[in-house]
Formats: sequence, structure tokens, C-alpha cells
Amino acid sequence: MTNSRLRSTLGACLLSAACALPAAAQTAAPTPTPTLIAERLQALYPATRFGAVNATPWPGVFEVVMGANLAYVDASGQYFLFGHLYDMQTQRDLTVERKDTLARVDFAALPLADAVKDVRGSGARTLAIFSDPDCPYCRRLEAEIKNLSDVTIYTFLMPIASLHPEARGKAIAVWCAPDQVEAWHALMRDDKTIPAQECAHPVDRNVALGERLGINGTPTLVAADGRVLPGAASLAQIEAWLARAPASAGMASTTESVQ
Repeated sequence: MTNSRLRSTLGACLLSAACALPAAAQTAAPTPTPTLIAERLQALYPATRFGAVNATPWPGVFEVVMGANLAYVDASGQYFLFGHLYDMQTQRDLTVERKDTLARVDFAALPLADAVKDVRGSGARTLAIFSDPDCPYCRRLEAEIKNLSDVTIYTFLMPIASLHPEARGKAIAVWCAPDQVEAWHALMRDDKTIPAQECAHPVDRNVALGERLGINGTPTLVAADGRVLPGAASLAQIEAWLARAPASAGMASTTESVQ
């Protein structure tokens, strides 16, 4: 092959390669997006139910909501990480923050007329509590919040029948009492028996409401901004939580859950 012919052949090859570059770029894999990752996960694991998929500050890693839990997955959908994602620069637990957001309740949508209303002091702060009359942790909570002031408390009577077969009757008796707040305090603080009564009551609706909201244990507190705090927290913890300070961990052992 002559030098001129060789140069001509090489030139044709280079030109061909240069022309092929735009086409290759056009066929490159699309940039991963939450929507694309969600579709990929569903295709890879059709038997698994995935919730929302969101981007994270970690490039190439996506957050996947799986029930009440969070997982992290790479763009391929092959590698999962179950644990906590921390921002070490700001010293923030991003997983806890996200779980707090996801667990929030729409307080404005709560049927407050179905709750026992207790206005203390100015009643400026607002708090909802899902409580079982026979739950020992609920009674511990009532002792703690006895001195909680300047708050309006809405107590949703939510007996857990699988744990406390007699709790429904006690909840109905409290609701039907002439003074619901007085009856509730007498039962929970002083262990007094409230005379059985029958009237139109919301107890069964409250149980269904708790199930819809994913509240499966008592006591469970809901702040006006929708944050949820399960368990018999101390008065100091509740005061800090209502002030939007981080609530202490370890509440799981002070909540009775539906089995």
C-alpha cells in the first residue's frame, strides 16, 4: 500500500469515527432520575412494594421509601444500603430527618370532635394523643403531663382490643361521662372505675383512624405541625419536643403496639 493510499485510508477512518461520536452520545444511557430508578426497581423486583424514590445529597445514590423504613440504592438498582445517612459537615442525621417528615400527620384533618378536649391555662399549644385506657404506658404518660400547662390536649380514645379486651368499654364510659376530662383523669391518674354507660361514641372510629394513620401503638403524641412522638416520654422531653427541639430516642420500649 502506497503512502498516499495509506493516508487516504486513515483519513477516512478518522472521519468515520468523528461522525460516529454524536450518534454514540445520543445512544448513551439516560441520566438516572428518581422516576427512572423507580421504574427500574419495579422491573427488577416485581414482588416488592416500593414507595417514593427521591434524590439524596450523595451523587448517584437514591432514597427509597419502603413502608415505614428508608433504604438507599445506587443507579443500577442492584446495591442497597439499609442504615442512616449522615451529613458530617453539619452533624445531621438525614435519615432521621426524612423519617420525621414522612411520618407526619395532617393535624388539620384530624376529627377533633371525636377527641376528649382538655384546655389548660391559655391553651396556646396544641397536642393530640392516641391513648388506651388500659395501657400502662398511657397511664405513665398521663402522670408526666399532669403539669403540662398552656396547652390544649385532644385525647383520641383508641383501645387496643388484642391487648386489653376491657379497654373499649372503659373508653366508651369515659366518652359518655358528664365530664369527659374529669372521668379520664380519674381513670388514668387515680385508677378509679368509671360507671359503664352507653351513648353515641367515636371509639370505633378512633381505632380506624389510628390504623389509617399508621399509629399502631399507644400512647402516640401528635404535635400541631404533624410531628409524631410515640411512647411515654417525660415531661421535659415533651416540652422540648413541642418547642421543636429533637426528641430523645428510645421511646419504642414505652409504647404498646398492636400485634
